[in-house]
Amino acid sequence: MSKRLIEDNRPAEILLVDDNRGDALLAQHALREASFATNLTVAQTGEIAMAILRGDGDHCGKRLPDLILLDLQLPQMSGLDVLTAIKAGDRTKHIPVIVMSNSGAGRNVMTSYRLHANAYVVKPLDITKYREAIALMEQFFFVLATLAEAES
Repeated sequence: MSKRLIEDNRPAEILLVDDNRGDALLAQHALREASFATNLTVAQTGEIAMAILRGDGDHCGKRLPDLILLDLQLPQMSGLDVLTAIKAGDRTKHIPVIVMSNSGAGRNVMTSYRLHANAYVVKPLDITKYREAIALMEQFFFVLATLAEAES
């Protein structure tokens, strides 16, 4: 079964995995200004992100994210390791993952796509362009694209 979140009449659940507080605040502000209602959860490490996705502890019973924004440069568990774990998990492999990195290095881009990232975006440095990038992602994934529904 497929869905478009806009038809579900609920906020989109977004998981941002990024240890940079400034980038997390920028994403929060951009999503507040977006045309679609969202609930943003920020995980500062890959380990926290995986706990959220497994539903461990305080995250038990919470809805899985509809979209994951993933930085590659994380302490301890790398963004590529997180991506690998997400796409290997039966519960999580359907979730679109957008890698958002400061680096546009070809090796990072290719590796991310080989690990089944749904998109790779170089983080814009300009705040206006960052907001525009978030708005474009929102429009694509929550309006145009039909997303897979999580299995119960």
